Amino acid sequence: MTASTVSTASAAGEPHRHPQVDPLAAVRAPGDPPWDVYLTGTVFLDIVFTGLDSAPVRGTESWARGMGSSPGGVANMATALARLGLRTSLAAAFGDDHYGDYCRDALAQGEGIDLSASRTVPNWHSPVTVSMAYEGERTMVSHGHAPTPEEQPVPDDPPPARAAIASLTPGTRAPWVARAAAGGTRVFADVGWDDTGVWDLAGLPDLAHCEAFLPNAEEAMRYTGTDCPRAAAHALTEYVPLAVVTLGADGAYAVDRRTGESAEVPAIAVAALDPTGAGDVFVAGFVTGTLAGWPLADRLAFAGLTAALSVQEFGGSLSAPGWSEVAAWWREVQSVDDQDPAALRRYAFLNDLVPDEAARPWPLRRAVPTIGFRRSA
Repeated sequence: MTASTVSTASAAGEPHRHPQVDPLAAVRAPGDPPWDVYLTGTVFLDIVFTGLDSAPVRGTESWARGMGSSPGGVANMATALARLGLRTSLAAAFGDDHYGDYCRDALAQGEGIDLSASRTVPNWHSPVTVSMAYEGERTMVSHGHAPTPEEQPVPDDPPPARAAIASLTPGTRAPWVARAAAGGTRVFADVGWDDTGVWDLAGLPDLAHCEAFLPNAEEAMRYTGTDCPRAAAHALTEYVPLAVVTLGADGAYAVDRRTGESAEVPAIAVAALDPTGAGDVFVAGFVTGTLAGWPLADRLAFAGLTAALSVQEFGGSLSAPGWSEVAAWWREVQSVDDQDPAALRRYAFLNDLVPDEAARPWPLRRAVPTIGFRRSA
């Protein structure tokens, strides 16, 4: 398992602005699709408040000790993928307001994400989410209006890609998922809470086109009618080849029906500043390892590590770690004198992946309290 450190270029020929690890270096070949991952969805402007002592109380004013703004929604996943070195294409609608301009610039110029399948919708304001983090959890309030069907950026035929990530909606079919799978794209799916309360896998018709399904423990148990997340993972393999169930503070468990392999990796204990987007970062890490052909346990460990690193920063998308952050963590844990040898062996696969350089030419963008400052000419 090896990876190279290169100055990667987008399919359009524009180089990224800092060197990064290419985790797929060993599997790339002439004739590969131009994109490693394609995804589509709604981009929000996220405004995140942290450092709240408790949940807001009706009729009172709460002051937060921290605040950050960043692109959110599907931008969380797209940014996490791009920062791990995957060539990422995103189809999304952007408002023609300042929020939309900021999100588009942050993704295209800041992260090197291809937005050629996206569009700016005239007279449409950007969706906004306010997230309040406290007691290790978050509460969110969102506002937005869906673009009209004619303004939706989802192409009838998605661009060729090694993989696609679909967010399944109960009772809804997204035709692009079947088309992507028919074209050889490996589809990974997550799912949101079923507000209908039905919890019927038959209500997720696109699951039949997916290679992997990554629900959390509660979702997995409700969909399968089991009382154990590990049993739920095994039950899900009747519907999809690879089931990955996240277990929160207990880590994650996965079963691969094709190989009969299963794996479980504990979570990494960290002091969480903001959990926004951690699930998206987990999926991005798992997809990265899968496309690179890593063993199942290594994929789970890497996904959990990237998610753990992300919750130590503000916001969803801009909290995602890059390879320098992964390398810094790996060097730090190895320097601890009484480190658990078993834990070190669990992450030993990072030795062949992380860059030797201790720092990048400039840091990753992070969420800041406002989306821009006026500058003198």
